[in-house]
Amino acid sequence: MYDELTEIDIRKMQEEIDYRTTVLRPKLIEDVKTARSFGDLSENFEYKAAKQEKNRNDSRVRYLERMISTAKVIAVRSDSEAAGLFDKLTLFFEEDDETRDIELVTTLRQNALKGLISKESPLGKAVIGHKTGDRVEVESPEYSYHVVIRSITKGKDDDSLEISGY
Repeated sequence: MYDELTEIDIRKMQEEIDYRTTVLRPKLIEDVKTARSFGDLSENFEYKAAKQEKNRNDSRVRYLERMISTAKVIAVRSDSEAAGLFDKLTLFFEEDDETRDIELVTTLRQNALKGLISKESPLGKAVIGHKTGDRVEVESPEYSYHVVIRSITKGKDDDSLEISGY
């Protein structure tokens, strides 16, 4: 399976890979060597911690490389009225009787606590392509609910959103 990502997502991942391999990896390898020199490895916490940090970095690089190699690059198209990728929406949640602002983003940049909702999530899938005033049913594995799109502010992929970490 592939992830649908934008060219900016790919570029941001490549920049992180470059940083982790050219700047961070040499520092982490040096930290492992330094900690190894402290003596007995069986009781050397610094060595174990340094190895874990190096392994975490290597794992992140492998993850990003795999994401890039399997990604399907998508173009950000935006209908003049319908909700699309990187648009900001004001939604009324009928069940909770409250209004929330969200932004539709790629999976790589999602952060629900900041209102960045993946287009792959149940809410993202439900509202994408709909217009202001539409009442939309959101179906999740556990239950379903309705939202009303109160407003749509057109957005663009402007490189300001960070990619998700661990």
